[in-house]
Amino acid sequence: MLTVDNFNFSGKKAIVRVDFNVPLNSSFEVTDDNRIRAALPTINKILSDGGSAILMSHLGRPDGKVVEKYSLKHVVPAVEKALGKPVKFAGDCVGDKVESMAAGLKAGEVMLLENLRFYEEEEGKPYHLGKDATEEEKKAGKASVKESQKEFVKNLSKLADCYVNDAFGTAHRAHASTALIAAHFPGNSMFGYLIGKELHAMDKVLHSPEKPFTAIMGGAKVSDKILVIENLLDKVDNLIIGGGMTYTFIKAKGGIIGNSLCEEDKLDLALELIKKAEAKGVKLILPIDQILADKFDNEANTKIADIDKGEAGMMGLDIGPKTIKLLSDVIEGSKTLLWNGPMGVFEMKNFQKGTVSVAEAITRVTAKGAYSLVGGGDSVAAVNKFGLAEKVSYVSTGGGAMLEYIEGKELPGIKAIRG
Repeated sequence: MLTVDNFNFSGKKAIVRVDFNVPLNSSFEVTDDNRIRAALPTINKILSDGGSAILMSHLGRPDGKVVEKYSLKHVVPAVEKALGKPVKFAGDCVGDKVESMAAGLKAGEVMLLENLRFYEEEEGKPYHLGKDATEEEKKAGKASVKESQKEFVKNLSKLADCYVNDAFGTAHRAHASTALIAAHFPGNSMFGYLIGKELHAMDKVLHSPEKPFTAIMGGAKVSDKILVIENLLDKVDNLIIGGGMTYTFIKAKGGIIGNSLCEEDKLDLALELIKKAEAKGVKLILPIDQILADKFDNEANTKIADIDKGEAGMMGLDIGPKTIKLLSDVIEGSKTLLWNGPMGVFEMKNFQKGTVSVAEAITRVTAKGAYSLVGGGDSVAAVNKFGLAEKVSYVSTGGGAMLEYIEGKELPGIKAIRG
């Protein structure tokens, strides 16, 4: 794998795709700088070699328009604080002024480009057409944007001598800065440390897991995880299902679910997945009890019930104590763990116990030598919220990208460099 470790940046200008799509408050201050800090090892390697770094990222969804609240100038103070040095801000991504600034960049200096998504060419979508465009206009608009995208990529590539992709969170997008620019730097395109770590963690889990291997899949919908589950059935020993998607399986098996979340059109699919797991010798483990609530509210009236004995007017918002014991035992008997999705509505204090218990079981077995990979927005939010992120082997920064990789899909941003 070609990473920044194999490259000497002395005297080189590196254009680096980072993921600075960070949350801002009403005063446009960064409220969580995790993604900025995740990019530091790669940036520092370039600078310590005697190179300079030109950073590019998106922020929000401006849809090809210049939108003040999505300007990356708001992120500059947080980047400077994290790096401990000044960062030059280019008021654009391309153009004469940006080229002149890049040309004048000295060894050890850092420059941040404006939001790539201020240009519709970044995503290759004709946002300028609006919702009322006809199919013909959309088709012509897309062709026009794709054509101008080539020029956009070429102008980005003029700024540097080499390209580094360190934005795993956008690696599943076939965008100009992730999938197309690498072609302009043959032999001089590589992954940053962050993507290198992400790929190492996922390849370890998917291709060389120590057995028993347990995957824990939570979240609301089976439909969001079908391909992931199907691909994992060829790899895991145990597949734990939790969260809202549980009830689609329970109803499919003839259980009563009351007002709990259910995808009625996926009942046959749930039965099919149960049969596939059985045929492959995989233990598919469903919750056995639940915490029922009479409304979607932290202060709701609650009761514990068997998972298949829901009640009209009540909904399951967390797993129950028997399930916590069952899942903890399975987890603690595992050597490799993959966790994606919470067990309940962990954002509410009264329905977070199941998710916390699963997280704690994962950290206990990790401390004994198991390998644990946590990924997906809600799982990552959970381990961060409960202060457990440092106690698992790896926390992935890319929710959608991680899921697509686990599904077995080829990610455009990875293929562009791996070939």
